[in-house]
Amino acid sequence: MVALQITEIGVLLNRMLKGDMFDHFLLKEAAVSHAFDTVIDGALRDSFYTDAEREQLGLTGLRYIPWPQVRPIYLDLLKGNRKPSSFRFQFLLAPQNQEKTVAKSGSSFGTGDITGLFLNLIYKNDNLVCTTGISYRTFSPDKSLEQEWDRLAALFLKQHGITVDNL
Repeated sequence: MVALQITEIGVLLNRMLKGDMFDHFLLKEAAVSHAFDTVIDGALRDSFYTDAEREQLGLTGLRYIPWPQVRPIYLDLLKGNRKPSSFRFQFLLAPQNQEKTVAKSGSSFGTGDITGLFLNLIYKNDNLVCTTGISYRTFSPDKSLEQEWDRLAALFLKQHGITVDNL
C-alpha cells in the first residue's frame, strides 16, 4: 500500500467528475460531508435489475456499480461555490482490467487469489490523499502484486496529469 498526496486537487476532481479518468473502476463506496452527509454503498442489488437490464447496462457479473453510472450524481453533489468538508471514494478496478493487471504483474497470484484492487481518495482538512490496496482471498508473504499495483496506481495518476507526492 502506498499513500500519495494529490497536489492539485481541482485537476483530479475535474478529471474524475467531468472526464473518463475513473471509467475503468467500480464504485465500492463513497461518502461526502458538507451541509449534510451523503453515503452511497455501490453494491448492486440483484433484485433491482432483470437479467436483460443487467446485460443491456453492462452489469452482468458485477458486484458494484460502474463509476460512469454514478458520476453525474457526484458531479451535482460536489459542484458549487463551497467545497465539502470531507469526502472519500473507494474505487475497485473493474474485473476485466483487474484480470489484465494481475496477468501482467508477473507475480504468482491469479485473479482467483484476490477480490479486488482498490484506489481510495480521501479528502480532509484541505488535503487529498490517494491510497492503494489489495484484498486477498488468502494470506501470502508475496508482495509482488502489491508492489506492482502501487507502481501502476502512481503511473495511472501521472498519465492523467495528476501531480503527486509520496507520503
